[in-house]
Amino acid sequence: MNNNNSNVYSHQEVNTLRDYLNLVRLNFVPIIIITLTGLLVAVVYALNAPDIYKSTTVLKISKPSGNILESPLVPEFQDFGSDRFIANEIEILKSYRLREKVSNALIDSFTISNNKRNFSLIIQDEEKYPNKLRSIDAITKLLSGVSIDQKRGLDIVEISVESQSPIEAALIANSYARAYKEINLGYNRQQLTMVKDFLAQQREEKLNELSAVEDALLSYQEQKGIVELPEQAKTLIAQSSDFEAKMNATKIDLTITEKTLNQYKTELGKQDPEIKDYIESFATEPYIKNLQAQIADLKTQKDRAMSISANTQRKNELIKEYDTKIGDLRAKLNSQLSVYRAGILASSPEEIKELTKKVLEEEVKYQAFLASYRKLEEIVRDYDRRLTKLPTSTIDLARLKREQSAYEKLYTQVEERYQEAIINEQSVPGNVLIVDEGLIPKSPSKPNRLLIVIIGLVLGGGLGIAFAFVRNHFDNTIKTPEDVSNKNINILAWIPNIDGMDNSNKEFEFIVAKKPDASASEAYRAVRTRIKFSKIDKESLKLILITSPTSQEGKTTTSINLAGSIAQANFRTIIIDADLRKPRVHSIFNQKRFPGFTDYFFGQASFTEIVRPTQVNNLFYVSSGTIPPNPSEILGSAQMEAFFEKLKDQYDYIIVDSPPIIPVTDSEILAQLVDGTILVVTANYTENDLLEKAVEILQRDKSTFLGVLLNRFSYRSGYSSYYKYYYYYSRPTNGSKKSRIKA
Repeated sequence: MNNNNSNVYSHQEVNTLRDYLNLVRLNFVPIIIITLTGLLVAVVYALNAPDIYKSTTVLKISKPSGNILESPLVPEFQDFGSDRFIANEIEILKSYRLREKVSNALIDSFTISNNKRNFSLIIQDEEKYPNKLRSIDAITKLLSGVSIDQKRGLDIVEISVESQSPIEAALIANSYARAYKEINLGYNRQQLTMVKDFLAQQREEKLNELSAVEDALLSYQEQKGIVELPEQAKTLIAQSSDFEAKMNATKIDLTITEKTLNQYKTELGKQDPEIKDYIESFATEPYIKNLQAQIADLKTQKDRAMSISANTQRKNELIKEYDTKIGDLRAKLNSQLSVYRAGILASSPEEIKELTKKVLEEEVKYQAFLASYRKLEEIVRDYDRRLTKLPTSTIDLARLKREQSAYEKLYTQVEERYQEAIINEQSVPGNVLIVDEGLIPKSPSKPNRLLIVIIGLVLGGGLGIAFAFVRNHFDNTIKTPEDVSNKNINILAWIPNIDGMDNSNKEFEFIVAKKPDASASEAYRAVRTRIKFSKIDKESLKLILITSPTSQEGKTTTSINLAGSIAQANFRTIIIDADLRKPRVHSIFNQKRFPGFTDYFFGQASFTEIVRPTQVNNLFYVSSGTIPPNPSEILGSAQMEAFFEKLKDQYDYIIVDSPPIIPVTDSEILAQLVDGTILVVTANYTENDLLEKAVEILQRDKSTFLGVLLNRFSYRSGYSSYYKYYYYYSRPTNGSKKSRIKA
């Protein structure tokens, strides 16, 4: 049958579910081995993995309330304050400083503990170095594996610790929480302590100054004998002392703000110096400074008007008038500040936005205090000049009285703020609340041995299947009849494996004679039938060539068994061993190679001498004989053609065993002399490109190509759709239910 289809070599890449199942079945053994290996590894690991206990401490971290830093002594500047927000507490929890503090706490706990075995994290190596502790640095590094997670949308943080000791897991989790709470509390109090210490210093200084002024006043009165001042002087002293006290209080606020601002600037300068410089230039911008100066001027004018005016109605009108003007200026200032604040924060990295906002607010507050202080200083100097206009005998006494009154008022304010700072410092609870302390776990959280085994099983199976696909991807061999038919190449039949062939047992090569009921024998008979009806419209096939793309494909075995199956159908059949490269037919029949048809050609043997019978009726064979130096010339000679014609006259079928068609041209020459050519390929051995090349050669010129015979195809290796043929061709033998040739 000729197959000259132009698409003969086109590949069909459509994979069906059956193809994938066949692939798995074909690689069933390696898949099972890899799967069981993965399962075994998982089981061994699960059995030997130590128990891990997990303890979790739950914290609630709240935004801190305002403190003394945002509470100026002069109430009018409250508008420039802001709440202190929490800065990246999660990073603080992960910091080296906190882990180091926890490490020290753990070592202290280990020292006083009676059960040292509960501290696997601290003991270096209990077997090699019993009771030898790890260094602080080593423990700190190990603590970096502590899990710290924040619940989405909540101020809840969970500190989870895993350890082989349940007691140690709970201890570390709780130590972490306590250490963090202490650090957080210390940080909050540090801000208040700075203010408290400064106010304590000012309190001491003002008390000393007040005492000195009082002593000087008493001494002066004793020396001069002057006790009282005129009413005019008393009024002037009362007014000037008020402003001097406000000036000194503003100076204290200015100093506190400056300290806080420098602290924030230092921190911001480490992270982004450019933003720090930009904020400084913005806060000192003339427009901002001018608005702050106007507000400070109006406030001092308001204070002076209130101190001078005795008319209550007039005083209320003045207060309302000044408040309106001050409110308008503050609105302008706040509007401008909002614009600048939005611009600065928009260009600031997310992690320093809060710090940038604090620096901006403190810078503006500082400039406001500075402007107010300068205005108050001018007013105090003005009152100093007015005091010099008093009678000479009362000037010194008036100054002492003013200083005494100013220091009394200032000391009272400082004392109040100092006591407030002490209370604030001692009463600050921190913004960390331990909601749940870590409990000692009663059962391990890890390993989940069942899950490990399941994962090992799934992973092993996945690797096994992956191995099958990778192996298939790089395997370019013919595997199934579909691989042949998909190339539009006629497939005559597929022959199963023959038991004993793997051990090179020649006895089993002639399967149709040794085991006629075997599935392989039945397959050869099927080939016989298909050959018989392959040329309905032409003369019957008598001279058939058997070849293969390369060696070791089973063409000689196919030649003998095909000839045997034809002979068993009562047809006189003869086999010609035309493989002058590696002749084997004679060895299967346990005969000598000489004489053969080449000897007949050379006149060294007669025709009757070269034709030998076999153990099968109607089956004869002719060996190759002497190997000539030029096999191709012998096979393509007129003698060969005449020899074939002579055989046709005496035999019904002539089967010609030939060399592989790709390495040498012998089979290509013989294909022009025969009635039909069968190409034998081997499953899982013959490569696709070699099959295509062989078919291309056989279809040149006068094509006698009948089709492909797939040899050594294993029905049971994974291709269930062919198994029904194997099952059908199995026959009961020797009383057994079924005798199956390996498929």
